[in-house]
Amino acid sequence: MQSLKLFLEIFGGLIILFSIIPLIKNDYWAFRVFEYPRLQKLFLNLAVLIVYISLFAVSTPFQYVFLAALLANTGYLIFQIYKFTFLSKKVLLKASKSDEKNQVSIISSNVFQDNKNTSGCLKMLHKHDPDIILLLETDEFWYKGTEELKEKYPHQVLVPLNNTYGMLLYSKLELIDSEVRYLVDEEIPSIKTEVKLPSGQKVRLYCVHPTPPVPGENSYSTERDKELLLVAKEVKENSFPTIVVGDLNDVAWSYTTELFTKISGLLDPRRGRGFFNTFHAKYPFLRFPLDHLFCSTDFKLIRIMRLENFNSDHFPILIELQYEKNADLHQEEPQADGEDIALAEEKINKETDQD
Repeated sequence: MQSLKLFLEIFGGLIILFSIIPLIKNDYWAFRVFEYPRLQKLFLNLAVLIVYISLFAVSTPFQYVFLAALLANTGYLIFQIYKFTFLSKKVLLKASKSDEKNQVSIISSNVFQDNKNTSGCLKMLHKHDPDIILLLETDEFWYKGTEELKEKYPHQVLVPLNNTYGMLLYSKLELIDSEVRYLVDEEIPSIKTEVKLPSGQKVRLYCVHPTPPVPGENSYSTERDKELLLVAKEVKENSFPTIVVGDLNDVAWSYTTELFTKISGLLDPRRGRGFFNTFHAKYPFLRFPLDHLFCSTDFKLIRIMRLENFNSDHFPILIELQYEKNADLHQEEPQADGEDIALAEEKINKETDQD
């Protein structure tokens, strides 16, 4: 029993440490990666707390301090994820009346480049029949394997690449002034385009997939943060109804994503609704909300869904939005303070390996 007690104390101490590390706003991957598993840390923290109290009498000062630290960490982790539970306020409101000519549905799916199940992907897309499709990690194999979409989706921006950062954008709706941009890295594309809704209303769409901070690929989050904040700043400087979609390689509750919403003024439809964890599809305990859909206050929500997997490491995600002329009067836009703006500028101006 003493060995179990020691194990729980060491393991509980590590969970507390891993909860504190992300507070250090350093771009090195070892600081950023611990932002991801907040749900997992909460579950393990509670498990240690319950087992420890159930099996061992609390009598020493160390034990009281240890349990107090676990309790404090439990409260801290609950506070961090609270915004994404049904108990929290919804920042993007539901549309109360249907206006089909001002609606747009989007599926974003990281297909996993090594996955060869194009037929499963197409089956999923045909089933849900969105207006716009964004497929990520798409190489030449995926480009050829999804060509039949061109019949139903006559407007496209197709950027197949063999480096896991290819993008295929298919749309039933007219795309205007489409651009493929390389904001930070000449090998990492993003797409900017305008979408013409059936009503004639134009909406600006950004498709992004920045690099993650992981060893062996990119040891720092600098490039990812810089790309996201460049888009956020551009969104803020324009008054267009805007949607940003893609695999951000960052979790919904990270300080970078929070900073992105404040700088851009965009709303996260998951707030008050759920986590919609999209990665990793094959390991239920290791799932995080990495695939994102943000919109300006010009929209209200019709629906948001995590869809069925087709052998990718990501679940697809679907969102359907409705543009409403006065929607911004009913919803509060996130605001950046002076400290947020200064931090964003610092990250945007920070040198990367590509500079």
